[in-house]
Amino acid sequence: MNLTPKSMNYIKIEKHGDPEVLKLHSMPVPEPSPGEVLIRVSAAGVNRPDVMQRKGLYPPPPGATDVPGLEVSGTVVSTGKNVSEPMVGSEVCALVTCGGYAEYCLAAASICLPVPENISLEDAAGIPETFFTVWTNVFDRGQLKSGESFLVHGGSSGIGTAAIQLAKAFGATVYTTAGTPKKCEFCENLGADAAINYREQDFSEEIKRLTEGKGIDVILDMIGGPYFPKNIYLLADEGRLVQIALMQGSKAEVDFRSLLLKRVTLTGSTLRPRSVEQKTEIAKALRKNVWPLLDTGTVRPIIHQTFPLTQAAEAHSLMESSAHIGKILLKT
Repeated sequence: MNLTPKSMNYIKIEKHGDPEVLKLHSMPVPEPSPGEVLIRVSAAGVNRPDVMQRKGLYPPPPGATDVPGLEVSGTVVSTGKNVSEPMVGSEVCALVTCGGYAEYCLAAASICLPVPENISLEDAAGIPETFFTVWTNVFDRGQLKSGESFLVHGGSSGIGTAAIQLAKAFGATVYTTAGTPKKCEFCENLGADAAINYREQDFSEEIKRLTEGKGIDVILDMIGGPYFPKNIYLLADEGRLVQIALMQGSKAEVDFRSLLLKRVTLTGSTLRPRSVEQKTEIAKALRKNVWPLLDTGTVRPIIHQTFPLTQAAEAHSLMESSAHIGKILLKT
């Protein structure tokens, strides 16, 4: 017997603007297409792209719902055709293109992953976006290897806390930047070998000192703008810079001679526009390489605060304040 209701609550961006434009509305529960599952959402992650979408700077792909939210956890309540896994009743976390800020959400079955052991169903909502992003950028594009050095900017963010843990678990020496002594201390307790307060020190000179002039093998940056030339300066010979966001701007002045002399690789990506097939490959790599670490508690999602869905505006205000450490969630 199908007990799924006909309608559900969700968060609508009534117009582009401040967090107050996020309002609770009602709409019909969607039905899964072939290859999809319908998830009764336990919680949804709040991410920077959600803020950008709210401001009108990151529209959803053509054909996707305009309901914000890129990751959810919950229970599968129905499946479309050609879906054998996950089965109805399975507890999963999933990367989604849109639609997470709702009581029910569609997801591609192949991008759903089981909730790890010892992690609650609710907290599992803090896994997909950050761990998919870190794996595909640091380990696929950046090719980080055991014994190498790694720098992630914004170490206290959701991305940063995941990157610190994974890089350390796979044998790298980990450096990070953060904006307060409390955040730096948290990052070091999480596994960073050194955390530099960028408000008090020139991080590029400090990391050069800490690496005895060698520099960094892989840098994961979401800041852009003025950080770009500093990142180039910091890269070691054969170093790789992976750009995943541009929070301080998309333009910078760079002397490209150092790229040539150090044989530097520049790359970058965004996750949402990628095909289901590409995201499925990332999901398979996570299941093989990262899920055992999550199951044992070697790595974990860092949850700062969970808000009820009705307080999405407050959750966005906290995100924009950058006062949080780790992930912010919305509970349905």
